[in-house]
Amino acid sequence: MATLKGKTLFITGASRGIGLAIAKRAAADGANIVVAAKTAEPHPKLKGTIYTAAEEIEAAGGTALPLIVDVREEDVVEKAMEKAALTFGGIDILVNNASAISLTGTLQTPMKRYDLMHQINVRGTFLCSQKAIPYLKEADNPQVLNLSPPLNFEARWFKPHVAYSMAKYGMSLCVLGMAEEFRKAGIAFNGLWPRTAIDTAAMDMIGGGQISRNCRKPEIMSDAAHVVLTRDSKEFTGNFYVDDEVLASVGVTDLSKYRYNGVKEEELLPDFFI
Repeated sequence: MATLKGKTLFITGASRGIGLAIAKRAAADGANIVVAAKTAEPHPKLKGTIYTAAEEIEAAGGTALPLIVDVREEDVVEKAMEKAALTFGGIDILVNNASAISLTGTLQTPMKRYDLMHQINVRGTFLCSQKAIPYLKEADNPQVLNLSPPLNFEARWFKPHVAYSMAKYGMSLCVLGMAEEFRKAGIAFNGLWPRTAIDTAAMDMIGGGQISRNCRKPEIMSDAAHVVLTRDSKEFTGNFYVDDEVLASVGVTDLSKYRYNGVKEEELLPDFFI
């Protein structure tokens, strides 16, 4: 059975949501997890810190290294990568999960918010990838996984929130370019995106707290990520995966366990960009 036992994963935004779910799934194999996120003190509206995440990861069977990391800061990212490599002997996998969202039109998007989305989503993904690559080159089966959508350039995905769409597609463009740039080095770069909305703190803030029952649980993304991250990096690279398609490829077609009790499949909210 494919496993991440002994692998070291550097996961941005891993203090909660999908990032934490991916971390805990890898931890169940006995992986080392670098919890790279900004939240060191409890947030008034968002659950979880890097330290509570570390506790959950270790309870799941892994080893955690919580680090305060702002993916916009080059020196901070560089030092975090160094600390991770020194602690665990290297870095095998980078998961670019950290992201900012604002579903606003052009006239309603303050430039401060525009800058935040592009600094975290695009620049942060590029920066973390750049700093991880020297370590990944030394790893066995090195992987970079971006939580970003397939490159579907239809106007309907840009019209309502062009700034956010640009930022998320920027992450996907990193997959497209880096997969080819580092193909000979054997480093896989792939994207993963959900078919439906996922129950996260971001969705609660957008939907007013009542939207979670119409979302799938984050575990569908962590299970799909596990499949991707245990594949041969030399063979599977440059792909834009969708969670349910990944699971179907390994024979998992009953997705009912990822729904909340009593929710029908047709009641689930579709995600953007698919």
